[in-house]
Amino acid sequence: MACVFLLMLLMIPARLVISGIPMSITPATLAGLALGVIWFCCQLVTTLGVAKGRNIARTALFLYAISQLATYGYATRNYLPMDELEGADRTIVVVFGTICVGIAVCDGVRNLARLDVLLKFMTVAIGVVAFIGFLQFSIAFDLTKYLAVPGLRPVTDDGFVLERATFRRPAGTTGHPIEFGVVCAIGVPFAAHYAYRAKESGQKAGKWWLCLAIIAAGAVISLSRSAILGLCLGGVVLLIGWPGKRRGQALIAAAGFLVVLRMVVPGLIGTLYSLFDNIGSDPSIEGRTDDYESAGEQIAKHWLLGRGNGTYLSEKYGPLDNQYLGTLVQNGYIGLIVLVFLFLVGMYSAAKVRAISPDPVVRDLALSLIAAQAIVALGAATFDLLWFSTATGLTFVLVGASGALLRTVQAQTPVLPPMWEAVR
Repeated sequence: MACVFLLMLLMIPARLVISGIPMSITPATLAGLALGVIWFCCQLVTTLGVAKGRNIARTALFLYAISQLATYGYATRNYLPMDELEGADRTIVVVFGTICVGIAVCDGVRNLARLDVLLKFMTVAIGVVAFIGFLQFSIAFDLTKYLAVPGLRPVTDDGFVLERATFRRPAGTTGHPIEFGVVCAIGVPFAAHYAYRAKESGQKAGKWWLCLAIIAAGAVISLSRSAILGLCLGGVVLLIGWPGKRRGQALIAAAGFLVVLRMVVPGLIGTLYSLFDNIGSDPSIEGRTDDYESAGEQIAKHWLLGRGNGTYLSEKYGPLDNQYLGTLVQNGYIGLIVLVFLFLVGMYSAAKVRAISPDPVVRDLALSLIAAQAIVALGAATFDLLWFSTATGLTFVLVGASGALLRTVQAQTPVLPPMWEAVR
């Protein structure tokens, strides 16, 4: 069922929402809410194999849910303009749809084989999204225009393909090229994990190397600083955790990848370099900081719980291209602390798996989860990540997957008596 959620999240264009519902709700959000209902029903019985009991990832998800409810109650206790009230209503539904997915994955994916199915499916789906973006970038063919689903309506007229320098900036099936780039960056650690895993186990690894190349190319052709910084951070995390031989292979492969890109797409590497070389005079950077003064005023008025998630409308107050700042404005200091705690708990859960598991395959998977969630945490600082449905859905799937992996490994690790532990 989590794979069905990912299918809807990644394969249905983000601009398509369910017809006949007043608020703009995507099929993935509806699937997430259904997962939440199923999870709740499973908690009422003991015969369906769903995990129960404490788990740090599950606790972080519950705390995040409580903070969202508190902010929603605080924001709606008094009058709100109709557009802001509609934004708050829609946002609370969307947020709980993704929270339910994280909890369902954390408690419902009970062994490594099932977690592998979920993460492999996610990686391949991101590869398809990257391929759709590559078609948009290279030949201006937008496949998403033909991905019409009965019962859905578009909230925009066509696909989201922008331009930077002389290049098209694709969005794939996501809502924006920046989100597309970050989604592709999230997929890189997992594609690399499954490629090396297949190679080291003697299986055919060609399909995973191809998937890795397509996803990495998708992150680069997004022409997004967020994606490039995410790739660099994810690469640093992987290089720190990988053995020495694999580090050398990865660095050589990365250099070859850049050479091929430069030959196939002349001018692309230079454009990427200019994104950072001219960062001080870039109008897009200046535009992101112009609204900090108004954001500061809102924070001073509603510093504890925020003015309400979904009430700070970009067309009304200006964009906030920083999720941490946006959370501070809309959810207050409590919401910001809980969000940071959620990111840290996801990475901590995977890091704990690396500390307690003797299995190198499991340790490598945990490293990939750490790298992917580090990309998410960095992306939240460079754009309003939780405003975009695809990136948000993947964020909560990753937190849930980290909790599920920790549950599985802890269940397999024998608990030693205190005396024996001290002797060891």
